[in-house]
Amino acid sequence: MGGGVALVDLETRATKDDHQALRLWLRLLSCTVRVENHVRSGLRREFATTLPRFDLMAQLERYPGGLRMSELSKRLMVSGGNVTGITDQLEGEGLVVRMLDRGDRRTITVKLTAAGLKRFREMAASHEQWIVELLAGLSQEEKQTMLATLSKLKSHLNAVPAPAAGRKAGSVERRT
Repeated sequence: MGGGVALVDLETRATKDDHQALRLWLRLLSCTVRVENHVRSGLRREFATTLPRFDLMAQLERYPGGLRMSELSKRLMVSGGNVTGITDQLEGEGLVVRMLDRGDRRTITVKLTAAGLKRFREMAASHEQWIVELLAGLSQEEKQTMLATLSKLKSHLNAVPAPAAGRKAGSVERRT
């Protein structure tokens, strides 16, 4: 960032007059997008794969017995069609296998193959190193403080009910 070049990102939408919460949200989002873009680029460059494929394999790595397609869709927060498309690609490369559920023949379970597990672990090791490098500008203490603060935020968010359909958010006074 040397040389006075200003980076344009989501945070540039905010002004000093915007509510502090909005500015914080945009800063969090900007950091998340930058990290995600770095990971996407690394996966593409080093493994010729995509973040959605990595994410699907990560879910399967946690469940050696496999997961139902519907459960994958829920965990990845994407449509069943997206999961099917990614699974088709990974199956074609021999990285996952589909199995009919013995209890319900309409249900399909997806599982990593031995080759898929090996490949995922290679990608996961690089992924971890990229994250370590990206967050190296923070001290251990700063990372611990951020973890604690974001944990508090996450707990609060989990307790906030979703807005009812058709209900508009109440007015919020601007604070800096």
